[in-house]
Amino acid sequence: MEPLTGTSPRQLARMAGGLYLLNILAGAFAIGVVPAALVVSGAAAASLHNIQANELFYRVGLAAHMIPIVCYVALVVILYDLFKVVDRRIALMMVFYSLVGTTVESANLLNQFTPLVLLDGAEALGTDRVQDLAYAPLGLVSIGYDIQQVIYAFYLLAAGYLVFRSTFVPRVIGVLLAIGAVAYLVYSFASFLSPAFSAHLVPYIQLPSLIGEASLSLSLLAVGVNVRRWREQASVARRMAATLAEALG
Repeated sequence: MEPLTGTSPRQLARMAGGLYLLNILAGAFAIGVVPAALVVSGAAAASLHNIQANELFYRVGLAAHMIPIVCYVALVVILYDLFKVVDRRIALMMVFYSLVGTTVESANLLNQFTPLVLLDGAEALGTDRVQDLAYAPLGLVSIGYDIQQVIYAFYLLAAGYLVFRSTFVPRVIGVLLAIGAVAYLVYSFASFLSPAFSAHLVPYIQLPSLIGEASLSLSLLAVGVNVRRWREQASVARRMAATLAEALG
C-alpha cells in the first residue's frame, strides 16, 4: 500500500493538485473561452467567418485542449495511488471512468479540426457546401461534450466517495464532488431531452462541478494529505488484504 517509490503521500497529493489545477485552467480556456468568442449558435456563416479571421486563436484553443487530455492520465494514476487505501475497487472504477471519458473527449476534439480542413478546400468545394459541412461538426462537439460529461460524472461520484470515506482529505470535498457529478448528469440528460431547456441552465449548472474539483485541486496542492492518517488507513487496508488472502488460501 505504499505510494510510488521514493514519493511521500503529501508529495503525490501536491503533484495531483497541480495537475488538476492545470486541467481546470486549460480546460476552461479551451472549452469555455474560445468557443464563446468564436462560435455563434445557429449561425454557420458567422461562426466560420470568426474561425477564419481568428485561426491562430482557434488553433491555440485546440492545442490547450490537449493539456487536460494528456494530464488526466497522469492525474488519475496518482489519485489511484493515493485513494486505493480507501477502497481499491472504487479507485479502479474512478480510473476507468476517467480514461473512458478522456477517450471520448479526444475523439470529440478531432471534430473541432474539421472546419480548418474544409475551409482550406473552400474554393474547390464551393462556399455554401463548405459552410454546411464545416459547421455540422461544431454542432456535434456539444453532443460529444454531453456524452463525456455523463462518463465524467461517474468518475466524480467515485472520487467523491473515496474522498468522503478517507480520513486524510476533508470530507466536505467528497460531498462537493458528488453534487458536481449530479449537476453533470442533470445538464447532460437535459441536453439530450430538451436542448432549449438545458441552454437556460448554463452557466449555473456548471458551478457545482467547478467548485468541487477546484476545492479538491487546491486542497491537494496547498495542504496535501494528512500523512499519519493516510498511513493508518493504508495499514488497515493491508491487514484486511492479508486476512482475505489467508481466508482464500
